[in-house]
Amino acid sequence: MTIHIANAPCSWGVDDPKNPFLPPWQKVLSEASQAGYKSIELGPWSYLPVDAAELRQQLEAHDLSLVAGTIFDDLVSEANFPAMVELTHNICRNLSRVPTATKTHADNKPAPYLVIIDFGNPERAKYAGQSDKAPRLSDADWQRMMQHITTLSQIAWNEYGVRAVIHPHAGGCIEFADELQQLVEDIPHEVAGLCLDTGHLYYSGMDPIPYLSRYWQRIDYLHFKDVNEAVWRDVIARGVDFFAACAEGVMCPIGKGAIDYPAVRAFLAERNYQGWITVEQERDPRDAETSLRDVTASLHYLQSVGF
Repeated sequence: MTIHIANAPCSWGVDDPKNPFLPPWQKVLSEASQAGYKSIELGPWSYLPVDAAELRQQLEAHDLSLVAGTIFDDLVSEANFPAMVELTHNICRNLSRVPTATKTHADNKPAPYLVIIDFGNPERAKYAGQSDKAPRLSDADWQRMMQHITTLSQIAWNEYGVRAVIHPHAGGCIEFADELQQLVEDIPHEVAGLCLDTGHLYYSGMDPIPYLSRYWQRIDYLHFKDVNEAVWRDVIARGVDFFAACAEGVMCPIGKGAIDYPAVRAFLAERNYQGWITVEQERDPRDAETSLRDVTASLHYLQSVGF
């Protein structure tokens, strides 16, 4: 088993590029490197420099590569889709022009990845983690989203050689077990893989290891989080939306929460996983002063249990 570990700007609270409280991007690159990571995700478009030459220079200055870029937006709306096509071109064009993560030699498709996440439906956001209450999309809306994801995935691969991976996400329209199953039935593996996230699986009522096992042949890339179970139970009981829950500390450093990472490590070793894992810990950006401490602790913990 050869595992490579990256981080992402969301560990510094960077999810919305318009948030006025975001830390400087220089801080994120500097601290990711200082903590010992060799690769990082791009984060929301326009947070890191969008000029490829400047981005390359900054990544090289911090001895970092890019493992992935992310689309995190409404993928259901037809009106929003042209913007998503443009965003796909922008992200993948930069991924093809800057240092990207080490290629792996395994069954999973290699980095870099385009992580595709649906998010933006307020009716779903407020029921994050509540499968019994969350309204599902109509068949027509679901099929439109599937077609949008298929088109974006084909652009990424056919025009830029970037592998698309679909990420079920708390508060989005692809979150729960029934939606994950429908997704893999509707989009074939040759079009897009999966990026399963241990924290989002747990948050949404799925024990991570059985679901990693069930969809193993579809997984190209993994995200690791840990969940403070006491906070999680409280925010679910109160019906708090996902990012408000993150501001309350529902995500914690790896090894400090409910997920059994030694067991995850044993599972991945048994399957000889050779790919990338990105560690994340969503938070309010106003709490980014503790990000360096936390991302360092997460990496050290993973190394201590054999990653």
